[in-house]
Amino acid sequence: MASDDHPPPLRVRVTDERGRPLRRPGLSGWLAVVAPAHARGVIAIALVSDATMRRLNRQFAGASHATDVLSFPAVERRTSVQSKVRVSGRIPAVAGQGFSPAHHLGDVVIAVGIAARQAKAMDHSLATELRVLALHGLLHLLGYDHSTDRGEMARVERRLRRKGGLRDGLIDRAASRSVGRASRPSLAARGAGGTS
Repeated sequence: MASDDHPPPLRVRVTDERGRPLRRPGLSGWLAVVAPAHARGVIAIALVSDATMRRLNRQFAGASHATDVLSFPAVERRTSVQSKVRVSGRIPAVAGQGFSPAHHLGDVVIAVGIAARQAKAMDHSLATELRVLALHGLLHLLGYDHSTDRGEMARVERRLRRKGGLRDGLIDRAASRSVGRASRPSLAARGAGGTS
């Protein structure tokens, strides 16, 4: 077990919205390998329904629509914002088994229905879309914020997605869809906004 001074390498747990473990080695293992070296500790990824995501987005971001990904950074490196979500009875805390709570980086919640539609629109697999969203969520857990950081998160996301073999990232995708289009923003563009 790692001490509080030396967090373990990144460990990723994937569950459904009831906290039941899901075997997604193509997601958890991939994210652990692609993550920046300073991403150390435990994160939880909950794959949820669009309805659950809509409720969480309304509760925590004040938006009345479902989004593709939300990130809940650990509070004071000890407790997760997800504990507030757990109170609502839908998303139990799933990380921290075998590690000090100080090593819990936070939780990423992904709407599977939206991810599937975005995967189809991007002409790639759901597994690829889950990687795009998980990487974006992890960067938010690490403190990056594309709405205020003058492109730093976009640069990091671009570098890591290339390392992981992804052809696009959520921030670049949202930016390219908004350039030259006056139509309603795509699901990806809305998810890449300030709600994640």
